[in-house]
Amino acid sequence: MKLHTAKSLMILAAATALFTACDSAAPLVTVPVENVDTNPLKIGSLSEAEEKAWSYKDLVSDTIPGMSVEKTYAELLPGKSGSKVIVAVIDSGVDINHPDLKNKIWTNPKEIAGNGKDDDNNGYVDDIHGWNFLGDIEEEHLEFRRIIRRYDAQFKGKTIADVPANQKEIFQTYKKALAEHEEKVTEVQQTKQRYDQIMAQLNRSHPAVVKELGKEDYSAEELKGIKNPDAEMQNHIGFLSQMLNYEETIPKFIDVLQKEIDKFSDQLSNNFFLDKDYRTVLGDDPYNWNTRGYGNNNVIGPDPEGARHGTHVAGIIGAQRDNGIGMNGVANDNIRLMVLRAVPDGDEYDKDIALAIRYAVDNGAKVINTSFGKYYAQNPEWVYEAIEYAAKNDVLIVNAAGNEGLSLDDPTNRVYPNDQLDNVTEMADTFLTVGAIGPKYGSDVVASFSNYGKSNVDVFAPGVKIWATTPNNTYSFLQGTSMASPNTAGVAAMLRSYYPNIKANRIKEIIMKSGLTTGTSVVVGGDPANSAKFSALSKSGTMVNMYNAFKLASLQK
Repeated sequence: MKLHTAKSLMILAAATALFTACDSAAPLVTVPVENVDTNPLKIGSLSEAEEKAWSYKDLVSDTIPGMSVEKTYAELLPGKSGSKVIVAVIDSGVDINHPDLKNKIWTNPKEIAGNGKDDDNNGYVDDIHGWNFLGDIEEEHLEFRRIIRRYDAQFKGKTIADVPANQKEIFQTYKKALAEHEEKVTEVQQTKQRYDQIMAQLNRSHPAVVKELGKEDYSAEELKGIKNPDAEMQNHIGFLSQMLNYEETIPKFIDVLQKEIDKFSDQLSNNFFLDKDYRTVLGDDPYNWNTRGYGNNNVIGPDPEGARHGTHVAGIIGAQRDNGIGMNGVANDNIRLMVLRAVPDGDEYDKDIALAIRYAVDNGAKVINTSFGKYYAQNPEWVYEAIEYAAKNDVLIVNAAGNEGLSLDDPTNRVYPNDQLDNVTEMADTFLTVGAIGPKYGSDVVASFSNYGKSNVDVFAPGVKIWATTPNNTYSFLQGTSMASPNTAGVAAMLRSYYPNIKANRIKEIIMKSGLTTGTSVVVGGDPANSAKFSALSKSGTMVNMYNAFKLASLQK
């Protein structure tokens, strides 16, 4: 499932240089990291330009906790040239025709476009820019729904005493899935009902104020300036003033709210609908590892809007820099983006993810971004084997931690994909899990939605209100650990470009050890009553910093 958070949480609150790498066992040469705890906090609001590029700012000079990307380009990279690096984006698809992305898309040099042949004999016909493992599928069940669908006939009405010993584990998973399904359906129904009520009130209050003020786009100040309001108008003013805390104008708020209502309607009719089999049109058995070559080469997908999440992720990593349009990606023209469509609107299949990782490795990617996740998995061993395959082939996987505000150190909050053998020990040292921070340095720097964990989250990076490419030549703000991960993947790709002899596990170590840290206590999970030292929320206790990472990489021998 794509791990971005839209405005739903807000609305709900309102409603309620080259060298040989060291041996991996050798100690990493460290670089002094400036103490930022005495840094003054930014008092004023971010300007529009700062909002759109805050993740590239420098905490010391700008008082904004970005990754010092602009500082790196200005001070460390002039006069230097790196090598080409391929970054694989495993996601919902990417609009490869977007003007800020089209010159950055990877092209398979071993494949002849449009001849209908598998020229490179890799099992995928005409895989020019990557592969679409979903074909024309857009919606999918959530994993716990698939578990119910798969085992309902076998286990329905039974107790654990009725089940053979070799089936008890999957029976318990089935029962857990049933309970979660009931809980989630009720939650979505109730949330949608609240949103419908807010929309109904908007449909009463907004037209009344428009009639009074003679304009659609009014400010909170203009609402307060309405003279001699009667009791009904006072109610309209109070309600609309509250809504304006979350969007600049009421029409924008209505648009956001309608999208959320539509999303919940889709979930109720698609993600939670038991009998529908989305996979049939693909002609593949997702539980049979031996069937391959399914899907097609349309890496955008059947509807460009369905590639919104992947297009945003791709732009964060590598949108063309300094071309005078849109935005700059973290990574420059040395980086090419391989597109692997494997994440539907719903939960991804383990088989698709495992094959996508292997495709990326086999076709030369040195960094893979995985901005998705789920809390159930039926074939996690296939993904684990693919993660180990990536590690053996010197490929770094940068992974989103998830958006539920949970501690991943709690074994009941196991999120897939992961690199955990026993919730502490890692199976690979080239898998980097990233939590999200926001632009306000201080106690609220950790995103309210971000998962965390001293053992199972490695580092934090910007993931709140990130401006990047979206389909059909547009740009949007999205947020989530889905955005923190590609920010980090962009830094990793640049390190691999300018220091190609440093192995993937050392790149991970450099990113973790070069980040900025703070002794500040921060709010955890968006709950003001729950706070912890920032350094206790991840293995490194740091925020990704590109400038320090380059300085640290330059010291390695």
